Formats: sequence, structure tokens, C-alpha cells
Amino acid sequence: MVIELLFVGVFIGGVAGFFGIGGGIILIPILLLLGYDTKDAIGISIIQMVFSSLYGSYLNFKKGSLIINDGISIGLGGFLGGFIGGYTTSFIPDIFLKFLFIGLLIFAIFRLFFTKLTENEDDIVDINKWILFLIGFLIGIFSISLGIGGAIILTPLLVGFLHYPIKKAVSAGLFFIAFSSVSGLISRFLTSTIDLRDGLIVAFSSLLGVFIGIYLKEKISSQNHKVSLLLLYSFALIILIKKIFY
Repeated sequence: MVIELLFVGVFIGGVAGFFGIGGGIILIPILLLLGYDTKDAIGISIIQMVFSSLYGSYLNFKKGSLIINDGISIGLGGFLGGFIGGYTTSFIPDIFLKFLFIGLLIFAIFRLFFTKLTENEDDIVDINKWILFLIGFLIGIFSISLGIGGAIILTPLLVGFLHYPIKKAVSAGLFFIAFSSVSGLISRFLTSTIDLRDGLIVAFSSLLGVFIGIYLKEKISSQNHKVSLLLLYSFALIILIKKIFY
């Protein structure tokens, strides 16, 4: 199983860096197929997200693709929400988590599909920092309960409603994950509901993938990046539906 987890980690790291997500929307279905139950898969996903989001945000900042100001407001909300979300997971039935996950994926697909892309940072909507904090807080609760970083929800919001350029939104999504996943990890440790060994195997191997994914992100056009995001979300949706019903 260790070899499989190493390969999964590199792959998920690449996905995280390229798409600006924690990787949970792909990692959790893969872990379910490997025989993990939902709650163990969520715990492993959270560990991986901490590593990939911190390293990926550092790389994005060096490349100048990370907008810090809004990210901090949303991130602090996500930190608090993620801490609460880490506690709520043990009280929520597996089947409810799976169907909530499906709903979020469908939302992301439709929001991105109908959004017109912009490349101009001047088009970004200026919004009250406390509203951004509240958005981060709510996303943090739901995302950590599901073992995902929250970028699957945040990136469509930034692109569709605040008019972020898609690559800036992807970088902001990964930055948000650094806040929500760290708090989620802390609360998971306090409740002793996490598989540390397998989580670290996936997490360390994901760092190589993150480096590759961010390199590729900077090379692709925004329109092709959007199409890639839609394909990713659709693929995850199909895997999860198949796991639930078949």
C-alpha cells in the first residue's frame, strides 16, 4: 500500500498545484477505491492539504500570482471555520458527507461554466473584509467536514462574483487552504480522528507534484485552465457517484 500512496501523493500534489485546490476532491474518491472509509480518507486528505497548500502558496507568492490582502481576510475566516469543521465530522453520517460533496461539485461546475473570464486585476470587485471573513468561515466549516480545502467552492466565487483572473483565483484558493487545513488538522488531532502515518506518506510525496503543477499552471492559457478545472470537477463527480450507487 505504501507504493500506491507515494504515487497517489505525487499525482494529487500536481493536481493541487495546477488547479489551486487541496486535492481532496480527487484524493478522497481514490482513497475510497483503495478501501479506506470516508472519515479516514478525510483525515489523510487534510494532512496532505497542509503540506501542499503551504508549499504551493510559497511558490505562487514567489511567482507574483498571489493576491495577499483579500486572501488573509478569507483565510482567517477559513481558519476558524476549519477548526469547527474538524470537530463536526465525527458527528455527521458518511452518506450525508458524500451527498453534500456531490452538491458542491455540481455548484462548482455550473458556476465556472457560465463565468466570463477576465485578465484585468482592476475588474476585481472590492468587498468588505468582514464579508470576506464570513465567506471564509462558512467555506471552512463545510470544506474541512468534507476533507477538502475549500477552493472548490472559493475559486468559482472569486471568478464568478468578484471577477478575479482565473490564475489569481487559483492561487488565492490554495492560499485559503493553508488556513483551513491547518486548523482542521489541529482539531482532528485533538479528537484523535486521523491516520497520521498514511497521511504523511501522501503529504511528503505530494510536494514534488505541487512544484510540477504550479510550473504547468503558469504555462497554460486562462481559457484552457478553465476547461481543465471543469474536466477535473466532472471527473471527481463521476467517481463519487459511482462509489455511492455502485
